[in-house]
Amino acid sequence: MNRRNFVNVFLGGTLVGTAATLLYPVIRYLLPQEQAEAEAIRATAAKVGELAPNTAKIFKFGSRPAILVNTAGGELKAFAATCTHLSCTVFYEASTESLFCPCHSGRFDLAGHVVGGPPPAPLETYRVEVAGQDIIVSKKA
Repeated sequence: MNRRNFVNVFLGGTLVGTAATLLYPVIRYLLPQEQAEAEAIRATAAKVGELAPNTAKIFKFGSRPAILVNTAGGELKAFAATCTHLSCTVFYEASTESLFCPCHSGRFDLAGHVVGGPPPAPLETYRVEVAGQDIIVSKKA
């Protein structure tokens, strides 16, 4: 093998390696692999008496956060705690009795509807049941 052939093989291999390095992420993005993520159907959010009136608790619902709110009137409500704008976590504001997204000042009422800010859709609401000493949150059918 002479020098010219060696340089051609070396440069050709470098070109193929660079092309593969640049195209691999693009191909992975365009053809995403299916992931078997277990979708939570129900979860134990809290114990009875754990939440005082006009407070809330964020808990894990499958692989995403959810929020359980005990309203000032003592009613339990549960929502997906992921803002529909840019997926930030929402928090309960006791002073306004609403759910607030601190990323872009999105605000939701206690029915999950958007009342302010840029979120394009309401929060997903969940069913709340009390079973013995557990507060169970489940997806609505």
